[in-house]
Amino acid sequence: MTTFVDRVELHVAAGNGGHGCASVHREKFKPLGGPDGGNGGRGGDVILVVDQSITTLLDYHHSPHRKATNGKPGEGGNRSGKDGGDLVLPVPDGTVVLDKNGEVLADLVGQGTTYVAAQGGRGGLGNAALASARRKAPGFALLGEPGHAGDVVLELKTVADVALVGYPSAGKSSLISVLSAAKPKIADYPFTTLVPNLGVVTAGSTVYTIADVPGLIPGASQGRGLGLEFLRHVERCSVLVHVLDTATLESERDPLSDLDTIEAELAAYGGLENRPRLVVLNKVDIPDGQDLADIIRPDLLARGYRVFDVSAVSRSGLKELSFALADIVGTARAAKPKEEATRIVIRPKAVDDAGFTVTAEEDGLFRVRGEKPERWVHQTDFNNDEAVGYLADRLNRLGVEDALVKAGAKAGDGVAIGTEENAVVFDWEPSMAAGAEMLGRRGEDHRFDAPRPAAQRRRDRDAAHDEAEQEFDEFNPF
Repeated sequence: MTTFVDRVELHVAAGNGGHGCASVHREKFKPLGGPDGGNGGRGGDVILVVDQSITTLLDYHHSPHRKATNGKPGEGGNRSGKDGGDLVLPVPDGTVVLDKNGEVLADLVGQGTTYVAAQGGRGGLGNAALASARRKAPGFALLGEPGHAGDVVLELKTVADVALVGYPSAGKSSLISVLSAAKPKIADYPFTTLVPNLGVVTAGSTVYTIADVPGLIPGASQGRGLGLEFLRHVERCSVLVHVLDTATLESERDPLSDLDTIEAELAAYGGLENRPRLVVLNKVDIPDGQDLADIIRPDLLARGYRVFDVSAVSRSGLKELSFALADIVGTARAAKPKEEATRIVIRPKAVDDAGFTVTAEEDGLFRVRGEKPERWVHQTDFNNDEAVGYLADRLNRLGVEDALVKAGAKAGDGVAIGTEENAVVFDWEPSMAAGAEMLGRRGEDHRFDAPRPAAQRRRDRDAAHDEAEQEFDEFNPF
């Protein structure tokens, strides 16, 4: 059973915003006491958070679909809906978030680093929030905005200072087991290590992490063996250590050709040219291994490598190797720029930025794109004429109608607001007005103009009483 997963495709969906409520306050002798519909709650976000206790993406491999909760709808009596709960997903340190096209969205390094993978929708406003001096009692409310939904790819790149690379069965796992407290699986057959192993090494006052990368073979950068799956784990390392087997039993191999093969694969993968390299001649406790190490050492030194003879069995040469790695890691850490506190950057929009665009398409359709118009369309109840009139007002104030005229749109032309997959299309009429708005001045609610039943009954009773008294006075002069 797979226990280590370092790449998954995650399907995330944020919560939808709750719908606003259209309600009118009613009580005795006050049947129309004004709008009191509450706002809908905000939909929950999907948030990725680095948790250093997590070392694999296995949970998301088995359950790739994750969704936050929706916001609750508003209610009468000015009661707002409850916000949806955020869905917090822990990920390992060193996780890279990409879109489906391979573009990096976030590089999550460091405990507690967060990234909002999907943002929840806004809650719709109730008619109490929509009321104004001109629109005293709106008979509609705004719908909740749909939450963002999409796919992201999570890739784990091990956060380590040192990477051990080499052929299968070169002794990398044995080496990391004696340098640190890590206990990787060790056996006498190739590809024993199927997942990267991490260990912590202390050399003097320097503490660093060392990674045992699964064995590479020729063609690893093109997908052969396990190399392509785990080459990404060496990208963050400060130093690469070539572990060469000086006691190999394969007659067609030798340490120098192994080194050339691994270097060719690292070059094909790219991005590792400037990393410091060390060469470890492993298994020198075997007589033939020591003899071969003495033969190839001059060639390695001539190439500019620092060479260390080590044995994981007798533990010879390990102290010198660990301190040499500590020096390189310390130098690399000192060369890194110091982390500064995150600055709050305010980027105001340009004065001439309308926040939307209008483009004419080949089929005669005019497409409107922009955050506000698209959000307003999604929050409009098109079964309510007054809500459609309110949308027309907002678009007109934003300047969409003027922009359509400048783009050459004429009455009756098709206008689409939104993307091709999720757009609202309608026939454009300049200065459009909804049917409910045609009954009077836009924004007025004629329910307040109608007489209240109790008051009307009193007026009718008083009028009838006055008429009866007048008739009595005419027939009874005394």
